[in-house]
Amino acid sequence: MALFPAFAGVSEAPDGGGSRKELDWLSNPSFCVGTVTTLSQQTEEATALVSEGSSPTRSPLKSEPSDESDASRKLTQIIRRKKKEKKKKRKHQHHKKTKRKHRQSSSSESEPDSDSGKDRSSRSIRSSQKQAEQPNQGNNTAADAGLRSVWLEDIQSLTGETFRTDKKPDPANWEYKSLYRGDIARYKRKGDSCLGINPKKQCISWEGASSTKKRAHRHVERYFTKKSVGLMSVDGVSVSSRTDPPSAEPVLFIPVKDLDDMASPVTTWLNPLGIYDRSTTQWLQGQGPSEAESKQPDSQLDRENALLKAKVEEFNRKVRENPRDIQLWMAFVAFQDEVMRSPGLYAMEEGEQEKRKKSLKLILEKKLAILERAIESNQSSIDLKLAKLKLCAEFWEPAALVKEWQKLVFLHPNNTVLWQKYLLFCQSQFSTFSISKIHSLYGKCLSTLSAVKDGSILSHPALPGIEEAMFALLLQQCHFLRQAGHSEKAVSLFQAMVDFTFFKPDSVKDLPTKLQVEFFEPFWDSGEPRPGEKGARGWRAWMHQQERGGWVVINPDEDDDEPEEDDQEIKEKTLPRWQIWLAAERSRDQRHWRPWRPDKTKKQTEEDCEDPERQVLFDDIGQSLIRLSSQELQFQLIEAFLQFLGVPSGFVPPASCLYLAMDESSIFDSGLCDEKPLTFFNLSFSGISCVGCMDRLGSLRWTRGHNREGEEFIRNVFHLVMPLFSGKQKSQLCFSWLRYEIAKVIWCLHTKNKKRLKSQGKNCKKLAKNLLKEPENRNNFCLWKQYAHLEWLLGNIEDARKVFDTALSMVGSSELKDRELCELSLLYAELEVELSLDSSGATTARAVHILTRLTEGSPYGPFTGQVLPTNVLKARKAYEHALQDCLGKSCVSDPTPADSLNCLSSLVKCFMLFQYLTVGIDAAVQIYEQLFAKLKGSVFSEGSGMEDGASSQNLTSVLEAITLMHTSLLRFHMKVNVYPLTPLREALSEALRLYPGNQVLWRSYVQIQNKSHSASKTRKFFDAMTRSAKPMEPWLFAIEAEKMRKRLVETVQRVGGREIHATIPEAGLTHRIRALFENAVRSDHGSQCPLLWRMYLNFLASLGNKDRSKGVFYKALQNCPWAKVLYMDAVEYFPDELQEVLDLMTEKELRVRLPLEELELLLAD
Repeated sequence: MALFPAFAGVSEAPDGGGSRKELDWLSNPSFCVGTVTTLSQQTEEATALVSEGSSPTRSPLKSEPSDESDASRKLTQIIRRKKKEKKKKRKHQHHKKTKRKHRQSSSSESEPDSDSGKDRSSRSIRSSQKQAEQPNQGNNTAADAGLRSVWLEDIQSLTGETFRTDKKPDPANWEYKSLYRGDIARYKRKGDSCLGINPKKQCISWEGASSTKKRAHRHVERYFTKKSVGLMSVDGVSVSSRTDPPSAEPVLFIPVKDLDDMASPVTTWLNPLGIYDRSTTQWLQGQGPSEAESKQPDSQLDRENALLKAKVEEFNRKVRENPRDIQLWMAFVAFQDEVMRSPGLYAMEEGEQEKRKKSLKLILEKKLAILERAIESNQSSIDLKLAKLKLCAEFWEPAALVKEWQKLVFLHPNNTVLWQKYLLFCQSQFSTFSISKIHSLYGKCLSTLSAVKDGSILSHPALPGIEEAMFALLLQQCHFLRQAGHSEKAVSLFQAMVDFTFFKPDSVKDLPTKLQVEFFEPFWDSGEPRPGEKGARGWRAWMHQQERGGWVVINPDEDDDEPEEDDQEIKEKTLPRWQIWLAAERSRDQRHWRPWRPDKTKKQTEEDCEDPERQVLFDDIGQSLIRLSSQELQFQLIEAFLQFLGVPSGFVPPASCLYLAMDESSIFDSGLCDEKPLTFFNLSFSGISCVGCMDRLGSLRWTRGHNREGEEFIRNVFHLVMPLFSGKQKSQLCFSWLRYEIAKVIWCLHTKNKKRLKSQGKNCKKLAKNLLKEPENRNNFCLWKQYAHLEWLLGNIEDARKVFDTALSMVGSSELKDRELCELSLLYAELEVELSLDSSGATTARAVHILTRLTEGSPYGPFTGQVLPTNVLKARKAYEHALQDCLGKSCVSDPTPADSLNCLSSLVKCFMLFQYLTVGIDAAVQIYEQLFAKLKGSVFSEGSGMEDGASSQNLTSVLEAITLMHTSLLRFHMKVNVYPLTPLREALSEALRLYPGNQVLWRSYVQIQNKSHSASKTRKFFDAMTRSAKPMEPWLFAIEAEKMRKRLVETVQRVGGREIHATIPEAGLTHRIRALFENAVRSDHGSQCPLLWRMYLNFLASLGNKDRSKGVFYKALQNCPWAKVLYMDAVEYFPDELQEVLDLMTEKELRVRLPLEELELLLAD
C-alpha cells in the first residue's frame, strides 16, 4: 500500500530502477486508505473554497529532471537567503516592537526549512495537477493523482525519517479550517484605493483595520510638568566664553571666538599640512599636555566648579583664621545652598550629581555639620544655636526638639529673645500642645526672668531691656489666653498686675518679686473687690485695714439689685444644630468674659458657680506677676488693659506679639475714611479683637460696647486708675474714655439706631461735661476738641461751633507753638471744609478765617465775613517764619527738643490746609515735598525709630503724620475736583516704602488702586514690598487688593443675582490669591498669624472647595492650635464636623462654654 494514495500511480510507474529506489519510501504496507478518505475530501473542499476567493493562482510547475530541480532548488535557496538577510536588516532597524511581535519574528526566522518546504509542496501540487490533465495519461490512477496532493520534497529526495513532528501551534488552522497556511495568499495593502475602478463613482470599503499606520498620540508636555520643571532647574550655559572684564564703552556686537584668534599650528614633519591642533600633535609625538594646561578648565562646568572650590577654600581659610566671627559662619551656612545647586564639585560617580541636586537632607546635614563646628568655637553664641534648632526642625522629632530647647533655655535663662522663641515654638507644636502646658510655661518664663532681674540667679546677670521684654511676654500671654477662650484668666491677670504695680504696700516694695507674690496671695484669696469691680480699694488699703482689724461690712441697699440675666440663650430652635451652637457660644463669650466671684451680699459660695472654669485661682496667675519700675511701662500697662477691654487707647502691642494677637479683619475697614477723608475717626485697633469678641470673619468692627456689667466694669477701671496719673498721662486717659463713648455714637449712626443714638449721645455729652468740669481739664484742648467733634457728629453744627469758639477764645493771645491749639484749630477748619461739599462756599471762608486767626496775636473772634487779602498774606508769612524756626531747631540741635517736634507736625498740617484753601493743591503739595526732602535725610541719619511709628519724640512720627495729612488732602481734592491719580499713587508708594506697617496708608492705597483697571503696577509694587519689608501688612493688603478685584469682576459677571458668561478672565485671580496666601503663610510672622489663616480658610470656603479647605484648616492648626476662632470658623464652613471639632477643642483644652450635651438638654427643654 502506498504511503500517500494520491501518488500511488507515480510510485508504480516504470521509470527505471533509480527512480524506483528513490520512491520506495512511498509504499507503506501499514497504511489504510479508508481511514483518511473522508478527511482528505473535507480538506480539498475547504481548500477549493479558499482558492476561489484568493488572488489568481500561479502557473503550475512541470515535472522536470532531477538535476534541473536541484539547480532550481539551489537558486531558490539563494534568493530566499538574500530575502531573509534583508528582512533581518529591516527588523534590526525597527527596534521598538512589542513582545508579541518579537516572538513572531523569532519564530519566522527559526523555521526557514518549513517555509521553503511549504512553498515547494505548493508547486508540487500544481505540477501534479498539470500532468494529470495531459491526454497521454488518461487512466484512473492519473486522474486520482490530479485530485490529490504530493509533497514535492518527498519526491525529489528520500530520507530515513518517515514522520516529522511539529509541536508549534498554528492559529491559521483554526481560522481557515485548513492544515496548510501556504494555501492562503498573504499580501499588504497600501492605501484604500483599488486599480481599475472609477474613484468618482465607485469605492471599496475594506473590512478590518485600516492600512494606514496608527501613530501614537504624543502628549504635549506643559511647563508645569515634572519633566519640564526638571529642565528649568538645569543651570544655563553662558553664550560667550570670554573672561575679559566689561568695558565702559558700549559694545555694538557680541564677540565670538574665531579661528583667527587661535595661534596657527607650526608645520612640521608630523603636521606637514598644518591641520592638526596642538593636542593632536603632542599625541602623535607620544607626549601629554603640560601640567599648567591640564589644570586649566576646558569647559564651563569645570570653570564653575573651580570657582566654587575656590570659594569653599576661601571660607575654610577665613573660619580657621577667625573662628569667633559669627556672621562669617552664618554666611558659610547660607553658601551651602549655592554649592548644592551645582554639586558637580562633590560628585564621586556618574548619576550622583542629580541626586545631590535634589537631596534636601544632604544640604541640611552639611549645614548642620558647619553649625556644630561653629558652636564648638563659640559656645556662648545664641544665634548659632538658634540657627541649629531651626535647621533641626526639618528632620528631628518634636520630642527631641523640645529637649534641645530646654537645654538651651537652661543654659541661658537671662536671654529674653530666646525665651520668646521658645514659647512660640512650644505654642505652635500641635502634637505636644495643650493650654495648661503653655500657660504654665509662660509662668515659668516670667518667674525665671523676674529672678534674674532681682539678682537671685547669680550665675546670669540681667541683660539690658529685660523689663520691656518681660512686659511684652506678659501681653503675649494675655492675648494667648484670650484667643484660647480663657478670657477670665486674662482679665484676672491684668487685674492682679494693676494691684501688684500701683497699690503695693510700702512694707513689701524692697522685697524680691517672689516674696512680694507670696504676700499678694492672701489679698487675692480674701474676696476683696479687684480693679474693675465695685468698691475696689487696692492691695495697700486692704493691708493697712488688716493691720487695724479688718473692714466694716456694710449691707448694701436692696434697691440696687442688678437685673437677672436673660437665660433664654436659644431663641430659634428650628435652626440647624451647628448654627444654634455657634450663636450660643458667641453669646456666652460676649457675656462671660469677667471672672466669676461669689457675691457675699447674696450669700453666694464657690459651689454656686454653674461653670467652674469661670473661677480663677491664684495658682493660675501667681507665677506670671512681674514688677514694673518704669513709669512709662506702668502707663503702658493701663493702656494695654483698656485696649484689651475694647477702649481705643491708641496702644499698639510690641512687634514680637503683634501678629500673634491679630485675629480679626478690622484693619481693612475704611469706616468714615472714604466719606470724610480729612476728619475720619481712626480707632487703631490693629486687627486685634477685644475681650469677649468671637465674631465671624468679615463682620464690621464698630465699637458697640459691652453689656451692662461690662460697661460698668470699664467705668470702674477708669475711676480707679485716673487718680494715679497726672498731666499728659491723665489727659490721655480722659481722651481715651471720651473716644470710646464717641465710637459707640458712631456705631449707632452707622446702624441708624435712633433710639440708642439718643441715649448714647446724651450719656457721652454728660461724660464730656463732667470731665471738662474738673479743674485740671478746663484748659485741656484735647477734651474740648473731642466734645466739639461729638456735637458735630450728632448733627448739632451750631452747638459745635460754639464749643470750638469758646475753646479758642480761652487762649487769649494764641501762638503757633502750642500743639494742642493747632490741632484744635485744624479739626475745626477741616470740619468746615468737609461741610462745604453739601453747602455753599461760605464755609471755606470760615476755614480760612480759623487758620488766619491762629497766626494773629489778638484773641480769637467768631466768623463775621470774608477774610481780607492782607490778613491772608500776613498769615502766610507767619506760617513760613514759624516753620523755619521749628525746622532750624529740629535740624541744628543734635538732641531734638520734644517741644519743637510736637509743634512741627501740627504746624505743617495747618500750613498745608491754609495753602490749599488760599492758593491750591499744588502749593500744599510743594510744602510737603520740601519738608519731606529735609526730614528724610535726618530720619535716615538717626537710624532709630524707623519701626516705632507711634512715638511722637522722633522725626519719624512727625514725617508719618505729615504724610497722612498730605494723602488726606489729595483724596479730598480728588473727591471735589478733577485731579489725576498719579500724584496720590506716587505719594502713597513713597510713604509706604518708609512705613510698611502703617495700616491707614495701606487702606488708602488699596482703595485708590481698586479704581484702576490695570493691576500690573499694583502687583509690581506689592511684590517689591513683600520681598523687602518685614511686617505682615504688605502681605495682608496685597491679598485684600486681589480679593477686591475678584469681587469687582464677579459683580460685573452677575446681573440680578444670576451668573452670566464671563467677559473678564477670573480664574487667574483665584490662582494668584491662593499663591499669595501660600507665600504669606511661609513668611516669618505669617505662619503664626491667626488672621491670615482665617482669611485663607474663608477664601477657599467661598470657592466651594471643601477638601482643600479642610486641608488648610488642619494646616492652620499645626501652626496656630490655640486660636479658638479657627475652630469656630471650621464649624461654620464644615457643619458636619461639629462633633469632631469640639472633641479636638476639648483635647487641646480650649474653652468650650457650651458642650454638646448641654445643648441637647437646652433643645429638649
